[in-house]
Amino acid sequence: MIRVEDVRVEYASKKVLSGIDLEIGAGEFVSIVGQTGCGKSTLLRLILAEEAPTSGRVLVEGIERSQPDRHSGYVPQKYSLFPDKTVLGNITFGLEVSQFGLLAPFAPRYWKARKGFRAQALEYVRHMGLHESDCGKYPHQLSGGMQQRVAIAQALIMQPKILLMDEAFSALDPGTRSGMQRLIKKIWRETGTTILFVTHNTREAISLSTRIVALAKSSVEGQGSTVALDLPVPDLEDSFDREARIASLIQSIEETTAPKSAPIQGKSQPDYVILQAPRA
Repeated sequence: MIRVEDVRVEYASKKVLSGIDLEIGAGEFVSIVGQTGCGKSTLLRLILAEEAPTSGRVLVEGIERSQPDRHSGYVPQKYSLFPDKTVLGNITFGLEVSQFGLLAPFAPRYWKARKGFRAQALEYVRHMGLHESDCGKYPHQLSGGMQQRVAIAQALIMQPKILLMDEAFSALDPGTRSGMQRLIKKIWRETGTTILFVTHNTREAISLSTRIVALAKSSVEGQGSTVALDLPVPDLEDSFDREARIASLIQSIEETTAPKSAPIQGKSQPDYVILQAPRA
């Protein structure tokens, strides 16, 4: 589904990504992890075609990416909702623009098609666990979790082959975040959409994904990040030692992605800082 071939990204003299090679199959749920500033969001923007690599290629289904299209849905960290549109208006916006352009209300067939769009949107409202009474509300009338459900519906109604999620749950409180994790896993199982999920939360990555790709900065100063780890995630749902295995995976991933320590006064230091696994 996705091929990233020897991709390098530089901004002025700063190297962000250096020689990224990656293949992602259809239907995979891949979490991208790594330290802040290692290029996780940059990689997502390359796949979305919102940004072009300095060198190398990004292909989706064998076609080199040149501009965003409806085949790739995007859910950012900050809710991408229009404040002047209702829940239903936000969800149908992509369908309206893709078929009729920005001047949709002036198109002769628009008002007839609008009924079908709104019917589809209502199905997604229900699928997201929202109520029909929420359809007429504006974003400022919704909680953070509700806004993010609308943002996901906004992306999914376009029936994208790829769903890109950039720290999509990081602004939510723990209880809401847990509910959203269960929701996106359920949607992935039902639709088979290929999902790329950027997160700083290693446990979240392990719980959601079929595979984890970890980016890490090179030990050479000034070089960009590379793929430091490409790890299939076993199904631990019914494992009797689930917590121990999760803790082991967390340690392995965080040892790989943690920044290297600089030697102090000529003494040898460990290559990586081992981070304590978060509590269950």
